Amino acid sequence: MELSRLLSSLPSYQIQRGVPTKHITALAWDSRRACPGSLFVAYRGVAVDGHAFILQAFRNGARCIVAERPIEEVGLSQLQDREDDLVYIQVPNAREALAWLSAAWHGFPARQMMMVGVTGTDGKTTTVHLLYHILRASARRVGMISTVSAVFGDRVVDTGLHTTTPDAFDVQRLLADMAAEGIEVCILEATSHGLAQHRVTACEFDVAVVTNITHDHLDLHGSLEAYRAAKARLFAGLSTAARKPGVPKIAVLNRDDSSYVYLRSYSADVVLSYGQHPHADVRASQMQYTPNGIRLVVESPWGSFPLQSTLVGAFNVDNILAATTAGLAMGVPPRVMQQAVGVFQGVKGRMERVECGQPFTALIDFAHTPNSLRQALQSARSLAAPGGRVIVVFGCAGMRDVEKREMMGRAAAELADYAVLTAEDPRTESLDAILEAIAEGCRQGGGIEGKTFERIPDRGAAIARGVALAQPGDVLLVCGKGHERSMCFGDTEYEWDDRAALTLALRGEVMTTLPTACK
Repeated sequence: MELSRLLSSLPSYQIQRGVPTKHITALAWDSRRACPGSLFVAYRGVAVDGHAFILQAFRNGARCIVAERPIEEVGLSQLQDREDDLVYIQVPNAREALAWLSAAWHGFPARQMMMVGVTGTDGKTTTVHLLYHILRASARRVGMISTVSAVFGDRVVDTGLHTTTPDAFDVQRLLADMAAEGIEVCILEATSHGLAQHRVTACEFDVAVVTNITHDHLDLHGSLEAYRAAKARLFAGLSTAARKPGVPKIAVLNRDDSSYVYLRSYSADVVLSYGQHPHADVRASQMQYTPNGIRLVVESPWGSFPLQSTLVGAFNVDNILAATTAGLAMGVPPRVMQQAVGVFQGVKGRMERVECGQPFTALIDFAHTPNSLRQALQSARSLAAPGGRVIVVFGCAGMRDVEKREMMGRAAAELADYAVLTAEDPRTESLDAILEAIAEGCRQGGGIEGKTFERIPDRGAAIARGVALAQPGDVLLVCGKGHERSMCFGDTEYEWDDRAALTLALRGEVMTTLPTACK
């Protein structure tokens, strides 16, 4: 592709060296993957600054560099005698530039379909999958990209082990594949990382949906205000995204959440709220919760109608309402909504039952924030038999938001009868220190170590302990990993699957977790 065509996609740039007349053979943001004729994008990463690898990318054949720092600062002075071989472009934000370059490279695929973005702290994945199911039931050609997988047509693409939104180039590649298959609507799970790091920039969203905004990822964002601002980028983008014929810009907000007032200030052609608030546009009433699911009545501008779902827990009312509101705004008839919601079986790793003939309920859930843990525990309580207990197994990730550790410990002490604290991706942090922080939260919530909670660092042994504690009528809830299939110790990802570990434990076996070096 001609370099001038690629550069025309950038919001802002300055040519510091060379003439943009080259033909580009590939895009690269890892110097090891730079090849003859490629364009290399250098950005400041979390752990590594890509500017340090510009010279290596040039030696590997890259002939155009897009970077944030001026050329005088990146060690290219030795190339003065070969300056005609190099085009150097300075941009304000190289991550943003990579997203637009990736979109241009793939022919701006987001402009060829209706784009729906779903963000929030909790419930994003369930909402994405449910809305996908609803739109399919309405005979729309639909695809989705979530932190679990990308699905379109007959294809299912794994989006990774430890997952957030895929990188910008991968997102645009998936969108291009969808456009080639004739997909009409794409639903994309937009995480705060994906928004803050411009992984979903250039996705040209038409519909923006929020589930809620609560405490999470403050390690990346620094404050709740910055975290909220990252989420708001999805809604801010509605006013700048490309217009598509006959497609309005729609914002779907949670009227019950503190984010409502903040996000309401962003402009859109249509703004709809959902919730149990009396002024919500799409409102839930007459909720009934059973171990087999939820019943409710939806009151909306499209009329009132009952819904029945196999999803459990009060928190799933919001997920159902978010997907329903977006579906109604996109023209799905209520009768189709009823059928689609009624047969939706949920998402892997989200309040997922594991059955091996045991006399108690065993669940795995992705809950890894204070709010989601509280909601999961409240839902577990509703599933317990009269007099039954709630036993929870969970941990907190290392090298991530440290403030939530005590908050989650306190939630477990207040809402569970017994908690087993264990490993959840300690990374390079001390697992003992992480567990002590959670234990302190348990003590603050009235917990007593050895009586209402204990620590078992090995996650497999902790799950087996939870199984051993559970009695008929109890609920055992294993939280934090959900669908993920790896566990990070040090800098290494080891294979791990909570469902497999819980299944083994229910059969009397133990899956070993901790690497030898961590024991």
